[in-house]
Amino acid sequence: MTTSTSTSTGRPDTLPPGFRAKQRLGFNTRVSFSDDGGPAAGLRDGIQLFRAAEELGYQSGWAYQRHFDHYLSSPLPFFAAAGQHTERITLGSAVIPMRYQEPILLAEAAGVTDLLIGGRLELALATGSNAAFDAVFGAVEADARTEARRRLQRFLDAVAGQTLHVVDGPGQGAPVGTELRVTPHSPTLRGRLRQGSASLGSARQAVELGIGLIVGTVLHDIGPGETFSAYQARIIEAYRTGWRERWGTEPPSVAVAASVLPGTTPELRDAYAGYDLQRRTEGMAASRPKGALTPVVSAELPEGMQVSPVFHGAPDEVAEQVLADPGLALADELVLFLPPGFGLAENVRLLEDLATTVAPALGWTPAT
Repeated sequence: MTTSTSTSTGRPDTLPPGFRAKQRLGFNTRVSFSDDGGPAAGLRDGIQLFRAAEELGYQSGWAYQRHFDHYLSSPLPFFAAAGQHTERITLGSAVIPMRYQEPILLAEAAGVTDLLIGGRLELALATGSNAAFDAVFGAVEADARTEARRRLQRFLDAVAGQTLHVVDGPGQGAPVGTELRVTPHSPTLRGRLRQGSASLGSARQAVELGIGLIVGTVLHDIGPGETFSAYQARIIEAYRTGWRERWGTEPPSVAVAASVLPGTTPELRDAYAGYDLQRRTEGMAASRPKGALTPVVSAELPEGMQVSPVFHGAPDEVAEQVLADPGLALADELVLFLPPGFGLAENVRLLEDLATTVAPALGWTPAT
């Protein structure tokens, strides 16, 4: 690997061959709340987190949607509020499962939110499902993934401003021949939509839909003997190759979520090593706020599914780990996955340490 050296601006003179300089730095939060503090305090802390990230020069902030637990269940009202306390940082969902959305209502809410926050909304969408959620949101005739894809396409049409219905008779609230479209319409929002990707199949779907890509921290359909990072790189390469073949243009920027935890003190290094051990032994059940549900998925994941590694240690060590990772090398945007159990102070410290110690070595420049 080529060792990078820094200039006076903090940017490296050289990067390893094939490593893309990070155009944007972001973070992904679940906007958690504990039984002790309650949901109102968690939401206020979430807004403070976005404000702190903007002050540090982060270009994007993402919030995970999670129903029926101690996390954010409805991102759009949160983004509308957070947008009033920030000016530049983009606000994105990662991800919204379309199986549980009414696509026209979501398109209306997204349009209103985007206009309120000055065109800074980015939505990452997914077509996965959860059997327990299916029971709550109601059964559908098709299988869950087919229904999610139908709703996703309907949402894309609505956000693009397409005609959803032509009034063809009396009693429909408008003159015959009126073309019904989502209003108010945000004309640029369609270009800021992404597919939340966990596999090669979802990357190919993003190409066909003509939307961007964000790769998550849990991947499936990984082949025997293949590492998480190698498969992540294959997903990104398949997306870019497919996009050029399908659309004949350069693809949109690709974002990748990752646990990148530079420890600037011995105490922080110990804490991040403990989180890594927890992730490896407890899987997705690791790091939960007080009162949150315990996931039934253990660290022993189904065949073909893997959770992303945790990059931790001293800042120089973490930078070297990221520079050597084949999946992160291909990303245009690095999105820091914040441990769900962390509080506001812990998250702000982590954002600051990443932005000031590791991110400059990845070719990143803070926004001003």
